[in-house]
Amino acid sequence: MKLSTRAERIEPFYVMEVAKAAQALAREVAGSREPMIFLNIGEPDFTAPPLVQEAAAKAVRDGATQYTQALGLDALRERISAWYAQRFGVDVPARRIVVTAGASAALQLACLALIDAGDEILMPDPSYPCNRHFVSAAEGRAVLIPTTAEERYQLSAAKVEAAWGPRTRGVLLASPSNPTGTSIAPDELRRIHAAVQSRGGITLIDEIYLGLSYDDAFGQTALAIDENVISINSFSKYFNMTGWRLGWMVVPEVLVPAVERLAQNLFICASTVSQFAALACFELESIAEYERRRAEFKARRDYFIPALNQLGLNVPVVPDGAFYAWADCTRAAEALGVSGSWDFAYELMRRAHLAITPGRDFGTAETARYVRFSTANSMAQLQESVARLARVLG
Repeated sequence: MKLSTRAERIEPFYVMEVAKAAQALAREVAGSREPMIFLNIGEPDFTAPPLVQEAAAKAVRDGATQYTQALGLDALRERISAWYAQRFGVDVPARRIVVTAGASAALQLACLALIDAGDEILMPDPSYPCNRHFVSAAEGRAVLIPTTAEERYQLSAAKVEAAWGPRTRGVLLASPSNPTGTSIAPDELRRIHAAVQSRGGITLIDEIYLGLSYDDAFGQTALAIDENVISINSFSKYFNMTGWRLGWMVVPEVLVPAVERLAQNLFICASTVSQFAALACFELESIAEYERRRAEFKARRDYFIPALNQLGLNVPVVPDGAFYAWADCTRAAEALGVSGSWDFAYELMRRAHLAITPGRDFGTAETARYVRFSTANSMAQLQESVARLARVLG
């Protein structure tokens, strides 16, 4: 059967190939003294707190399971709007908020609404692979711009201006970023947006890890800059609702009708039960629990990053958000007699029963030297991981 050229352009999601190998080995070693530890998947080990679970159950009991409008429940849009005001001091009217079937749906809607065939979108290298594939699915082309540790692995206004060409449509950024956990300095983001706006382009920013920021210097939403910024967010990370498939996007008011038309046709609506459950995310009791968990994620980072550095797995930039460590494995790979992050990840899986993610998915700018550790795991598991790393790396 002949595949579409669109499907052929989409590269494999290599992290899932590694995950399948790890799962297979995990079954083999399940009863051993060293069962598999998974530090490869970016998913919180916490689940939705009690009020959210209860709200979901109530929605089912009450029969509140029919379609909602494509833009989402009005009550949920209002609560998200209030959260921006309370958390970030930013006025984001509910009429500009679109509730989506996860951040993935939001990115798809944004790309389909704004990108024409052949349009180019500038992105940092490294960056989350699915983001560039959303661009490709909309018949656009992601242009990856190499970044450095000195730049916090983020784009600068100077690099955006230098890379801008006749087919450039805009930029797709992420702050905090996957895989590095680093954010864009607010002043630099303002300069980037000004450069984009002066060229009639779009600034699209993935802020799904914004709730998990640990540094006040970076933990600000790009929506504070200008209403023409398009922000993507999610209930998956800070709100611990990955499998509930619920997110949202904030768009300029003029863009709402187009996004609504696309959402009606492609998704009808986000999960109704998930939407009713998410209303409880913003209760004081739930927010208190989320903040406790955010502090736990920060404590894990503060333990794990120094430990990696001591083991020769250098993390060039301390992540200011999310739950990742982007580590140079060059020395560690040599210690195991292998070369590159791909072979290092498989060797570590075999010798230490530890699953991590090689850099291959995230771009081409020296990503063969780097691996991503996820600290979305218990402190006990992280401590055991460090012990195993110390043993196999000598």
